[in-house]
Amino acid sequence: MPNAVEIEAKVLVSENNYQKLVALFKDLPSYKQTNYYIDTENRVLKSKGVSLRIRTKKGQHELTLKKPIDEGLLEKNQNISEEEFEAYKLRGEFPNGEVEDFLKSLCVNTKDLYIITHLTTTRTDVSYEGGLLSIDKNEFSNQVDYEVEFEYSDKDGAENILRGLLERNGIPVSFNKISKTGRAFKAIQK
Repeated sequence: MPNAVEIEAKVLVSENNYQKLVALFKDLPSYKQTNYYIDTENRVLKSKGVSLRIRTKKGQHELTLKKPIDEGLLEKNQNISEEEFEAYKLRGEFPNGEVEDFLKSLCVNTKDLYIITHLTTTRTDVSYEGGLLSIDKNEFSNQVDYEVEFEYSDKDGAENILRGLLERNGIPVSFNKISKTGRAFKAIQK
C-alpha cells in the first residue's frame, strides 16, 4: 500500500468563479467520485486527528486514512475490491490490511466504525505549473460547494501558484482550512 504526504492549497469559490475556472480549462474532461466518510458514533477518529474514507472512482474503491503531520498529511491508501466495499457498506466487515493494522495501533476497534456520510465530487484535474490543479463541485447533505485545490511539493509553493492563478482571473483568494471531510461532517450536525 502506498503511503504519501499530501501537500495542497485549497480555496472555496463561488459557483460563478467555479464556472470561470472550468471554462478556462474547457477541453479537459471531468469525472465523478464519491467519498464515504467513516468514524465511530462518538467520533474516536476525529478525536485522534484521523480521517478515514472509502473513495469510489471509475469503478475502483480505495480506502484512505489521513493523519496531519508537520507539513501536510500522512496518507495511507489501500485498494479494496467491490466485494470488500459491499461487505463493509452492508455488513460492517472492515477490510483487512495495513489501514486496519494502523487503526489497531491507535487502539481503534474497527468493529465500531461505520459510514457516517458521503460527498460526491465532480472533478476536473489539470497538470499545472509542476503540480496538480483540481476544480471541484461537491454535493453533500443537500448542499453544494465549489473548491479549487492545488497539490504541489511544498505548502508555500502550492499557495503562491494557486494565488497567482486565481488573482489573474479575478477570483478572490481565501485559503480554506476546512477539508471536505470536515464540511461533510459539519453538514450532518445541523
